[in-house]
Amino acid sequence: MNRYLLPLSVLGTVAGGAVLLRDYVAGGACPSKATIHGKTVIVTGANTGIGKQTALELAKRGGNVILACRDMEKCEAAAKEIRGETLNHHVNARHLDLASLRSVREFATKILAEEEQVHVLVNNAAVMRCPHWTTEDGFEMQFGVNYLGHFLLTNLLLDKLKASAPSRIINLSSLAHVAGHIDFDDLNWEKRKYDTKAAYCQSKLAIVLFTKELSRRLQGTGVTVNALHPGVARTELGRHTGLHSSAFSSFMLGPIFWLLVKSPQLAAQPSTYLAVAEELEGVSGKYFDGLKEKAPAPEAEDEEVARRLWAESAHLVGLEMSHGSSVKGQPLPK
Repeated sequence: MNRYLLPLSVLGTVAGGAVLLRDYVAGGACPSKATIHGKTVIVTGANTGIGKQTALELAKRGGNVILACRDMEKCEAAAKEIRGETLNHHVNARHLDLASLRSVREFATKILAEEEQVHVLVNNAAVMRCPHWTTEDGFEMQFGVNYLGHFLLTNLLLDKLKASAPSRIINLSSLAHVAGHIDFDDLNWEKRKYDTKAAYCQSKLAIVLFTKELSRRLQGTGVTVNALHPGVARTELGRHTGLHSSAFSSFMLGPIFWLLVKSPQLAAQPSTYLAVAEELEGVSGKYFDGLKEKAPAPEAEDEEVARRLWAESAHLVGLEMSHGSSVKGQPLPK
């Protein structure tokens, strides 16, 4: 044997140890073995990445899973793939474009009419660091898709979620929220020079603030809501960042990313955990970094900011406040 070559057993041990280290750094698998047979779950942005893996995990656990996506061709393909892998035939594709308030309302109307119950809503879909695009309704794209679309969707489904209690809402935020700031004078970046990173951070901070305020409003209803940072994952979400656009960045950062960046499967574990874990029943208004509860950024815990953001958001998406904490959907103001 060449003295410079390590035995295969040694190489295997080293490789195995490296994988274990990577998984440890990334947060590990969902510790709960709970099943959700007969429970209806909605996962937005479920045709790829973390959303698809979350839908797969919840289908494995017996859920009636609805994939809510903009691209129906990819959505149908993902649903078919999940049905085949899990042998769970209660996995279906539905059209939802979070960049269109009209589409959000149409989706919610169909869910309310067709589904007897909704037990889990996973607000997963997102765009990241895209150019200065706007939604169908004129909102800055990241704020509109990541936050406002989910804000409206959640509110339109609240009565169904309450009627299905105990039920759960899971909002995917990001560690990037710590760098965010809610600029009430220019939420849609109409006055300032557009900063794609700052806009993304603002949208993710808005999600945590929304989670806090919604939890306050849902006290005593049997519906819980929590936000989470799933970790940095190898998904299509980073396609606008340019991180892997050069050979230099791929070569220099590759080993670091292999260690710190999660696979979509591993990044879906926190969402799965929040959706199914029996020990989290009744836990609400919290922020999770991976599988562990942590304190979010100070601005994310500012109750006054959270209440103001709720009021501004309700106005922007056309929700009329009535009877205290409840909301009623109205046409978007002209």
